[in-house]
Amino acid sequence: MEPRPTEGLPQTQAFAIQTRSLVKEYAGRPVVNQLNLDVGEGEFFGFLGPNGAGKTTTMRILCGLLRPTDGQAWVAGHDVLHDPLSVKARIGVLPEEPILYERLTGREMLWYAGRLYGLDGKTVEQRSNDLLRLMALEARDADRPILDYSMGMRKKVGLACALLHRPRVLFLDEPFAGIDAVTSRAIYALLQTAVKGGMTVFFTSHVLEVAEVLCTKVAIIHQGSVRACGGLDEVRAQAGAAPGTPLGEVFVDLVDPRTASEASDLLDWLA
Repeated sequence: MEPRPTEGLPQTQAFAIQTRSLVKEYAGRPVVNQLNLDVGEGEFFGFLGPNGAGKTTTMRILCGLLRPTDGQAWVAGHDVLHDPLSVKARIGVLPEEPILYERLTGREMLWYAGRLYGLDGKTVEQRSNDLLRLMALEARDADRPILDYSMGMRKKVGLACALLHRPRVLFLDEPFAGIDAVTSRAIYALLQTAVKGGMTVFFTSHVLEVAEVLCTKVAIIHQGSVRACGGLDEVRAQAGAAPGTPLGEVFVDLVDPRTASEASDLLDWLA
């Protein structure tokens, strides 16, 4: 099925991301199912769900890397389906496993990324130094081949590459998976600074405690559909949870309450 034209999608600068009836099917099975999202500019938006819920598929569609089966999507004011190059020029992306040229040093990787985005050499050098310093990546590490980097160091360089051109929208797929607490703290601070400057951050994570601290708005997705969306208090209300209920409990109640409730009965022998 060919995706419909985007005539009906509101074209307002108040939203950094919008989708209408977005669908992605594999072998006739919907992985993303009639997805409607409105993400405001300058929001720290958490897109949360269990494995296989459709989070990464949705993100790939929004980044112009995957064509949907049906529906509409706009990012940074541009039609993802019909003007993907304009979208890609205005976004930054950090996948769960950063895609970097391992024979380059971290500093060389940043130089390469900056020049690809059309930044002049002086700007690339200044911004690279600032980002490396903010993420506590020391000079001796920045000048080593990426091949020798830990996962945390790779994520730092990948995030720096995604931020270097100051994108309007930053997409992060599990940015805190496999990294230590010190690196996580550096990334938290950097992202919060970016949002205060007006950037929109759209990220997926299984670490719900992080989402609860960082996010101004969240959507909980299950089996390709949104089960709740809004500020934390709104999501609690939509789930029928009491005010102040931890996001993790709200998430389980919306996604799979039966498994959690059965665990104690099925494994009572462990006690």
